[in-house]
Amino acid sequence: MRTFKYIILFIAGLWAVSCTKLDISPTNIIQDNTIFGSEDGLKSYMARIYSELPVEDFRYGPERLFHRFYVLRVPSSMTGEALCREVNGSITEATSSDNGDTWGDFYALIRECNYFLQNIGNYANKFSAENVNMYKGECYFVRAFTYYALAKRYGGVPLVTRVLNYPDESIKDIDIARSSEEDTWNQVANDFDSAIALLPVKNQAGRANKYAAYAFKARAMLHAGSIAKYNTNNLTSGGIRLCGMNASLAKDFFTKAYDASLAVDGGGYSLYMNDWAANDPEAQYRNYLNLFSKPTSSEAIFVKEYGYPESVHGYDAYNVPAQYKGANGYSSETNPTLNFVEMFDGMDKDDKGHLNVYNPDGTYKLYDNTMDFFATAEPRLRATVILPGDLFKGVSCQIWRGIYKGPSTTSISRLIPEGSTVKYENSGSANMLVTSSSGSQTAYTLHNGTKMNPAGASGIFYGDRTCAMSGFTIRKWLNESLTQDQVLENRSDQPWIEMRYAEVLLTRAEAAAELASLGTATFLGAAYDAIDKIRTRAGATLLTGEEKSSANTFISAVRKERRKELAFENKTWWDLKRWRVIATEQSNTRWRTLMPFYADFAGKYFFDARYDETGNTYTFDTRWYYQEIPGAAISTSTKMIQNAGY
Repeated sequence: MRTFKYIILFIAGLWAVSCTKLDISPTNIIQDNTIFGSEDGLKSYMARIYSELPVEDFRYGPERLFHRFYVLRVPSSMTGEALCREVNGSITEATSSDNGDTWGDFYALIRECNYFLQNIGNYANKFSAENVNMYKGECYFVRAFTYYALAKRYGGVPLVTRVLNYPDESIKDIDIARSSEEDTWNQVANDFDSAIALLPVKNQAGRANKYAAYAFKARAMLHAGSIAKYNTNNLTSGGIRLCGMNASLAKDFFTKAYDASLAVDGGGYSLYMNDWAANDPEAQYRNYLNLFSKPTSSEAIFVKEYGYPESVHGYDAYNVPAQYKGANGYSSETNPTLNFVEMFDGMDKDDKGHLNVYNPDGTYKLYDNTMDFFATAEPRLRATVILPGDLFKGVSCQIWRGIYKGPSTTSISRLIPEGSTVKYENSGSANMLVTSSSGSQTAYTLHNGTKMNPAGASGIFYGDRTCAMSGFTIRKWLNESLTQDQVLENRSDQPWIEMRYAEVLLTRAEAAAELASLGTATFLGAAYDAIDKIRTRAGATLLTGEEKSSANTFISAVRKERRKELAFENKTWWDLKRWRVIATEQSNTRWRTLMPFYADFAGKYFFDARYDETGNTYTFDTRWYYQEIPGAAISTSTKMIQNAGY
């Protein structure tokens, strides 16, 4: 294990950020000489700021935000990627309350970076110039990362690049107003540039190097370009445009994103292909699945590591299918929607792009087992989602909604009308079905005398939503090596890969596509190559002529690819917001599900594609394109302006 990892784990528990806010200096309990006087002191300081980095990982959620346990309202429930039993409609981050002080925490971290940058020069003679530059570069990286987290939520924010000292300075001098959104994004770019200039080409695991800074700059500039091009929510105060930017800035931001993505290649990163084989869907599935447990692979650029028992999370406890759940009793918080699954290649679909599980006469197609329909599905889908009947931990994951006991062996009519949200138990087909309200089931005797539970061991149950309520459950990130008695809250310790090379390629492709839409098509060849590399690795269909027929069709193709490749990595929420499309996607919207049934007399399975039985609808509030600034930040300042609509 690396020394730095243990320092992070120790410091995360030792330090407690209390009074370090935007306008108040912290009590200097540990003297400067202790921090800056030795290499160990500097490493401890760096470990502290890395531990506070606002990474949206296993311990992030829209209700409590960063560094939290008990993540039940999963981020993918905000995007349409998944149903979550804790979420009954569209939601956004709870930035107005967030069960803490995230705004203050952001500025506490910025202050720690500023403090280091302002003071390290006084002790520089104690260390090599190379190490001083590295530590300074890391502070710029962390500050850029934190301002990016602020900018994508709030637009323009107060820009603090020095230590504010109260009471040496008056309240008036340290009460800093919001800068424009343009200036805020430029600050992010400048800080990443400073980091790039100072950071080494290699660094210890969990710490930024030069190419990580390039990768995150590319991410941030792509976001900024999207806001400049697509935003329509504007806020101006005192002549300063706090939310929104001039559309003419988009080209420059997209160019910076593209250039930074190219620079990452100097670090020697590549897509993980160690277990991949051409024309072998099983190998391609296994390869994609394995990359998320390989924190030192050629694809991993910036990784947040965990290590039991010092630093842990609860992802497995909250998300394993019901039949594998541990003693805490949680399971299946993340249930991918049929809308999400239908984005993938290799499955029979109708002219609307929906899974074609019906015969031309409207009756159900019948299958020997539930995996038959997915036999030729894109391998990346299997590695992302547990499909009904697929193996997990070497055992078939039992997902079915009920048993159809009607006498037909070949022609079974639809159980409910198309477009209905009625529960099967309340439908006209109820007397033809055997279902279960929970995992405590009484086996049903089939017509041949054998017994079968009405629902699968992982659901779907009509009275207990701790199951695969969409007909699917999540696979990505789950640790299949955990035994059932280890599936507990605060027991998981698999790493979180925050930046990987696939995202860099997607950023490159999107920036090139956007530049083409603005009249510069120079980079499209490299963009096509980037997407096809990702699709080849995924076992997906390569770019078609239609997808490359115009800048707009290619933009659509890239966006779809991002949603598949980066699914459940907490990126899609920000993509949908920066593209300004989520309000269209979530407008009195019902998400779709796929319900497997076993037909007793036919001895086969069928699928019913339908709207979610809860009847929940999802409507995004356009105010949420910019988050609400916490009330405490407004009330303690004479200059802070709230975002529009709050």
